[in-house]
Amino acid sequence: MTSATRRRARGRALTGAVATLGLSFGMIMTTGTAPAGAATWPSASGSQPVSSTINLTSSKDYGMLRLYGSGALGTGDQAEDQQPILTLANGVTLKNVIIGAPGADGIHCLGSCTLQNVWWEDVGEDAATFKGGSSATYNVVGGGAKKASDKVFQHNGGGTVNISNFAVQEFKTLYRSCGDCSTQYTRKVNLNTIEVTGTGSTARIVGINVNRNDVATLRKITILNDASRKVIPCQKYNNNTAAGVGPDSTNCLYATSDVTYR
Repeated sequence: MTSATRRRARGRALTGAVATLGLSFGMIMTTGTAPAGAATWPSASGSQPVSSTINLTSSKDYGMLRLYGSGALGTGDQAEDQQPILTLANGVTLKNVIIGAPGADGIHCLGSCTLQNVWWEDVGEDAATFKGGSSATYNVVGGGAKKASDKVFQHNGGGTVNISNFAVQEFKTLYRSCGDCSTQYTRKVNLNTIEVTGTGSTARIVGINVNRNDVATLRKITILNDASRKVIPCQKYNNNTAAGVGPDSTNCLYATSDVTYR
């Protein structure tokens, strides 16, 4: 084989490799699980008012329909007695939906659940509340939330919350382990590939109860628009009393290299 022939062969191989990479990236983008750093807020395929809670007992793909509260669900404030737009029975997967405004109390997972490519345009009381038992696993894969005047994800039950490829902005706390629930647990939360946009005021990515041995693991966190470092990666509490911040070897598991500021 001549040198020119070898160069042509290498060129064809490189072109094929690039084409394959492009296809793979395109597939990632269309499935809605692209890294949060590339987060683009989606457009809705349509809008549907919800006046009473939708109870899902089997998995549902909404095809990027926007659901928003009306009537009894037509509020988006911090009232504790609000009802959710959706409840998910144990094992249900919810895909490709936008929770619009008013957002009421978002989504309640009654047991293990998966929220895939779910977007909250204007978080009401909470975006999602996790209410299963000590063996429950809740997966948040892709999607994003904004305009949360308090919490995005509220962990009232037990088990483990996994949040990946998620974007959050205009918020106070991304994840909070309940500090005053009538039944308490040791809870775990794992965050991987999260895009956080600061607002210039104090916000927390996770809040956990160290007196109950909660564990938060943070990986690949990117914080934008936070030159003054107002966003706290891991806030520790003794129930509802602040008990320090920052990484350690017991409760807040991350290194400074796991958090990137841009």
